[in-house]
Amino acid sequence: MTTAAVSLHNVSVSYRGEIILEDITLEIAVGSFVGVLGPNGAGKSTLLKVILGLIQPDAGEVWLFGHKPHKLRGQGQIIGYLPQRPLTNPHFPVTVLDVVLMGRYGLLGIGRRPSRRDREIALKMLAQVGMAGHAGSIIGALSGGEQQRVFIARALSVEPRLLIMDEPTISLDACAQDELYELLHQLQRQLDLTVIMVSHDIGAISGHVGDIVCLNRRIYVHQPPPIGRLGLEKTFGCSVEYLFHGEIPHRVVRVHDD
Repeated sequence: MTTAAVSLHNVSVSYRGEIILEDITLEIAVGSFVGVLGPNGAGKSTLLKVILGLIQPDAGEVWLFGHKPHKLRGQGQIIGYLPQRPLTNPHFPVTVLDVVLMGRYGLLGIGRRPSRRDREIALKMLAQVGMAGHAGSIIGALSGGEQQRVFIARALSVEPRLLIMDEPTISLDACAQDELYELLHQLQRQLDLTVIMVSHDIGAISGHVGDIVCLNRRIYVHQPPPIGRLGLEKTFGCSVEYLFHGEIPHRVVRVHDD
């Protein structure tokens, strides 16, 4: 029996008496590319933090590659994480190489400086995302798409098996989004990654992932795209209609009565 990359069994999370996640059971296969969809406030970021081991669920069990998350913490070779706001001030005068090296700090220990090997790994990951020529550039001088490539390199600097990203395309235009998805597929193949990406945009993600998880406190759908109308209505909490491009729905809008 093959061990799943991520297994959640009957996981529930609440905060100040409000249920954020309820009875979540989910398995994500090794090597898959999964998109997590849902409206604002659906618990998507909380789900990621549960997988990362940053939030302990009130009930249920979480397993990563057959192990409990807290037992893997600090090993540095399991999860690479790209949060929604990867740099508090993207105009801070720090170089691209230094940004990627930040991803290694959790492995170095308190007071230790990056070694030659740390720099080699950082430069290798910059090359993987096509940004090796910008190692000495100031991060704020790059375009949004270039910055996101650097932040992905930072997430990859721990040489992970699982890459988790929270809304990585939210500030990118359509062309930059397509380029980012192409890069992610390339990285998945070359680095043998399992990828989980959170989004609220079914149109942008449906044509690029192998499976979609529709989440709004509970999981309503977990399947390859396209997603049926009923699953979307339950997830987004309103009536929807599709505008199709081939088999992939590329817009979801509220249905209005005349």
